[in-house]
Amino acid sequence: MNGPTGRLIDADDAWRRLLGIRTGADAEAAGLRRDAPGRYNWRDEASADAALLAERYLPGCLAGPRLVHAQLGQSIDGFIATREGDSDYVTGPEDREHLHRLRALSDAVVVGAGTAVSDDPRLTVRACAGPDPVRVVLDPHGRVPRDRQVFTDGAAPTLWVIGEPVRDAAKDVAREGVDVLVLPGRDAFSPRRLLGELGRRGLGRVLVEGGGVTVSRFLHDGALDRLFVTVAPVLIGDGVRGLSFEGPGVLRDALRPPVRRACLGQDTLFEFDLRSSLRTPEAGEPPDGDNDGTGQGGDEDQ
Repeated sequence: MNGPTGRLIDADDAWRRLLGIRTGADAEAAGLRRDAPGRYNWRDEASADAALLAERYLPGCLAGPRLVHAQLGQSIDGFIATREGDSDYVTGPEDREHLHRLRALSDAVVVGAGTAVSDDPRLTVRACAGPDPVRVVLDPHGRVPRDRQVFTDGAAPTLWVIGEPVRDAAKDVAREGVDVLVLPGRDAFSPRRLLGELGRRGLGRVLVEGGGVTVSRFLHDGALDRLFVTVAPVLIGDGVRGLSFEGPGVLRDALRPPVRRACLGQDTLFEFDLRSSLRTPEAGEPPDGDNDGTGQGGDEDQ
């Protein structure tokens, strides 16, 4: 049976509804109902694409005002760029659309200095409907050139996070409308403390987008709720690694979080639910002591 207007819920309509969901009550108001096993489905007739969007993104929508998730796209042998930093593009257009949807569901999108230097990403929402997040550039040594798009295009708010020794380097950028956050030392750039700073600015839903070093640090610090890794059927052989962090000595102690899999064109999307096993203080709590997308290459230099 079709909805009240007699129209099928298509993908565009479904996505517009999902953008406004943060609670179960929001989901009900948007036309979703919860069945006995706890899964949500559209009350009215919906297309297959509309059903897929709800299944894939509703868990993140329902996470509420505080969510920290990350996204990486890599080759099947674990590289996010060639050894010369070329990452256009490791994954296909379906993954880029997925990345833009994650941006639209976030208050802020975070990249390290290496990604800002090598990729010159825009970090805006263009492949789908939705608001642009605040673009957060982590740059403790102030090495990102001032001509990068996040500083010059005016397409979305930008927060430049720098260290105290390079405070003077921010004066010109601040006059051009870029917000500057000066942190006192290296410890202040730890993932949990950064999330606390962003939370105090009302940026509780955070997407960590690049590069591999930055995402790995957030993962290793237990600061992520969800991790999306899209694997492309391509062999690079050598290049910039994706995830890399100090692991356990024995395999039985390796991370094995719950995972969902989905096809994105020829690519495979892995969604890891880290909330129960890795998450530490909530984003916003006091600290405890593009190219079309980011290629995520380079050393983030944090």
